[in-house]
Amino acid sequence: MAAFRTLDDLGDVAGKVALVRVDLNLPMADGRATDVTRVEASAPTILELADAGAKVLLLAHFGRPKGMRHSTMSTSLVQGDLERVLGREIMFIPEVMGPVVEQSIGILRNGDIGLLDNVRFWPGEEANDPAFAQGIAAHGDFYVNDAFSAAHRAHASTEGLAHLLPAYAGRAMERELRALEAALGTPQPPVAAVVGGAKVSTKLDVLENLVGRVQHLIIGGGMANTFLAARGVDVGKSLCEHDLTDTANRILDRADHSGCTVHLPYDVVVAREFAANPASLRTVNVHEVAADEMILDIGPQAVEALCDVLKTCRTLVWNGPLGAFETEPFDAATVALARIAAALTQDGSLISVAGGGDTVAALNHAGVADQFSYVSTAGGAFLEWMEGKPLPGVEALRA
Repeated sequence: MAAFRTLDDLGDVAGKVALVRVDLNLPMADGRATDVTRVEASAPTILELADAGAKVLLLAHFGRPKGMRHSTMSTSLVQGDLERVLGREIMFIPEVMGPVVEQSIGILRNGDIGLLDNVRFWPGEEANDPAFAQGIAAHGDFYVNDAFSAAHRAHASTEGLAHLLPAYAGRAMERELRALEAALGTPQPPVAAVVGGAKVSTKLDVLENLVGRVQHLIIGGGMANTFLAARGVDVGKSLCEHDLTDTANRILDRADHSGCTVHLPYDVVVAREFAANPASLRTVNVHEVAADEMILDIGPQAVEALCDVLKTCRTLVWNGPLGAFETEPFDAATVALARIAAALTQDGSLISVAGGGDTVAALNHAGVADQFSYVSTAGGAFLEWMEGKPLPGVEALRA
């Protein structure tokens, strides 16, 4: 793994201005954040720098203002949530560069924290305009990126600044990069990947990348139906991308040549209507799905076999649920496999890394999110990493 500069590489920061990119794109209701996980993730970095005497200026985006000011998208709206999590007072600064920022830095004492306004209020942010990045950089002595979730974007505050100032990975970014390196960079084999979700089309690049890198590929969710159809199985009324069967077959062929075993369900849970505990619910062999039935989860025999596969593996990467987990009883396969993965992680035989919005929700639903080695809350960035694509915000931090 190419080395990244981290906070451990910083010398004395007392009196210096740290420009710290964080993720404050929080879900809101009634003027308060409904989930402060992202603030909690960056708190160690912010407090470590403040406690070392730096003046910490926080850079973040909030919503999609498209290069214009909107009072409903000012980062001042999350100032209170930040103060509650950090246990510190924070100065809100309604600009990102210029005399107002300069004056504010003069008022801040060593160890104080300032919150700059939404970087996306300026078109130069998403355009990664060098002059805009230069304007922000003029106020800082060094730059810290602690927002992995925005690392797939080459924006001024995620990528541009890293070329203008000494740049470091924050603690949350560092943890994420170490976890990802352990999962797909230089993992302990055998490696299993669980890829679920509704559509193959959204995960094509992920599947193409993984078949050459893992020993076991477990496909679930609606995407499994497309692979089953490619293998000649009649999937009835199931969600299925029939136009992608050639693509599915190509992936299966590549897996064969790479020594990767693809696991598709051989028993499935079906129903005629998608509803909680429907009367038409039954578990059948995949070849027994009726024309008016939908596959909504993987069956218990297939789950048992998958649990046995995980017991032979040392590393697991997970993205996407195995069934329609939001509706009972179609959460059974996801919950069962997640709990086995968690148990294997806890007894030290498996390194487990999971990510993506639905995945986090599914692991929370199974009650095991805190028992995996690492759960990434970054959606797009995690997916692009699974696709094997370089992330601009990460590449810019390489030592």
